[in-house]
Amino acid sequence: MPAILVVAHAPLASALQAVAAHVYAERTRQMMALDVAADAEPAAIESDIRAALERLGADEALILTDMFGATPCNAARRVADGVRVRVVAGVNVPMLWRALCYLGLQLDELVARAVDGGTNGVMHVPPENRRQNQSNSSALHDQDDDPHQQ
Repeated sequence: MPAILVVAHAPLASALQAVAAHVYAERTRQMMALDVAADAEPAAIESDIRAALERLGADEALILTDMFGATPCNAARRVADGVRVRVVAGVNVPMLWRALCYLGLQLDELVARAVDGGTNGVMHVPPENRRQNQSNSSALHDQDDDPHQQ
């Protein structure tokens, strides 16, 4: 079973791990978070990623990073081999929860599920159309008199 390592600018990785524990507490044992400090050296981050992967002890791992091209992602890319260790950038809560939900799958399928979760979890949400403290009386506002309603 693959492990998950979240590598992101501090304190995002730890915050995502805490959020993951709300729904998938038992699966967070196969997950670690690595917060990257603003002044961290790239070589030190790579070393920390390698050490975290070793502590996870899984044959395969999915590294989720916050943003493509940023230091956490660049360090993860240098560590990943593309076979046993894969990197997905743009981590969000839906992505992480989907990855944890499908943690028992093969790494290729886990990567696909994580990307789908992250992509499908981002959407424009319209406001609810609730009328609060407004009268339903048509005498107060007659749509027939409103030139914008014709």
